[in-house]
Formats: sequence, C-alpha cells, structure tokens
Amino acid sequence: MKRLCILALLLATPLLAQTESEPGPFARIAVLRANDGQTVDLEAGYVRHLEWHRQAKDTFRWYSWTVWASTERQRWLIYATFGHTAASLSNPVSPAEDERDNIINVLPHAQFVGNGVYEFLPSLSRGNGVPTPVLRAEYMTIELHQGAGKAFEAAVAAEQSKLQGETLWYRMVAGGDMPRYVRLRPRATLGAILEERAELPDKVNALISKVTLETLNLRPNMLVNVQAVP
Repeated sequence: MKRLCILALLLATPLLAQTESEPGPFARIAVLRANDGQTVDLEAGYVRHLEWHRQAKDTFRWYSWTVWASTERQRWLIYATFGHTAASLSNPVSPAEDERDNIINVLPHAQFVGNGVYEFLPSLSRGNGVPTPVLRAEYMTIELHQGAGKAFEAAVAAEQSKLQGETLWYRMVAGGDMPRYVRLRPRATLGAILEERAELPDKVNALISKVTLETLNLRPNMLVNVQAVP
C-alpha cells in the first residue's frame, strides 16, 4: 500500500507542475511614485524588498520597469506579475510579512498611485499574456467612455491579424476607474518601438476619453523569477 501511494504521488506530480506552469489570464500592475528627492532611496528600498520575496521562496514572476518617456510619470516605478489564475493571485506568499517588509523598505520613500488587477485579452493580442522580458517596452493606457468597452474590444480584435510583433492587451477588472485598458509591446530597443508603430483603429477614437503612451525601461536588478533577455 505504501509503495502504491508513493507511485500515485509520483504520477500526479508532473501533471500538477504542468497545470501550475500554464499561464492564467490575470495580472497585477502597480505604480509607485517616489517622494520628492527620494528616487534613489525608493529604488534601494525596493531592491531590498525584492530580496525578501526571494528569501520567502515566492514563486510569482515579478517584473519592474521605470518610466523613461512620459509627460507626468518620468522615473516612476511600475511593477507587475503576470500569468495568474484567480486562485494563484489570491494566494500570495506570506501577505502579512510582505506588507511589513513593504512598510519598512518601500513606503517611507514612495506613494502608490496605481494598483490594479487586469485580465489578458487574447483575441486582441499577439502573445500569451506573459511579456518577454526585453529591455524596452511601449506602455499604453486607455480610458474609455462608460459603456464603450464591448465596441472598443470588437474594433481592436478586428485588427488583431495585422499585428507584427508581441502586443499584449489587458482589461482592468479591479483597482481603478473603468473601463480602462493597457497595451504592452515589449521590444529590445527604442528603435524597434519607433519603427513598429501600432496605431489604434480610427473607429475607436470616439470611444476614448484619454490615451497615455509611455516608454519603459526594464530593470534587470529588480526582477524575481524572471531573466532579462538582452
């Protein structure tokens, strides 16, 4: 009987690992703004906080970018984790200890100005919802008029076959004013972002209340369970 139990466990383990490795549709994306004159302190504190995640054996993949080109959010820090099921996103490692370390190392130097849960939209996208960790990314935030979500998604989905490179669309489902969408286009260089411009369909213009387009720099020293691609 003992041998049968061990055999059953060994047979079940690969299936469990495969299921957990398949990306789910949900992402968490948060934005930190350094207090005046504390950008260096924020980045140092955030690096210490990420070390807590490593020591806690966190299995989430944590990405971090700083905003490089923007009118309002220059040098702000965007961090995110992608590819979650609702169950995995609801079960982070040691939440109380995570918050305690955050309070010690990060919050004295910054303010949260965004912290939302987003759902990946494969019918609008090219990619699997987990971004390739290359050194640059184009980051577009779109806010729509109320009730315009379905028409917007239909119009963008109709153009999906024209996408030339990795283009990931997410819809906010919690954490801010809605309807809001994010489009992320990871690229190795700024030149690639500029050469592969991806305009929105003209028919969505009347549905949009605000668009913000920014360029992000990946921070290789601020990644957990993610390996930057040169």
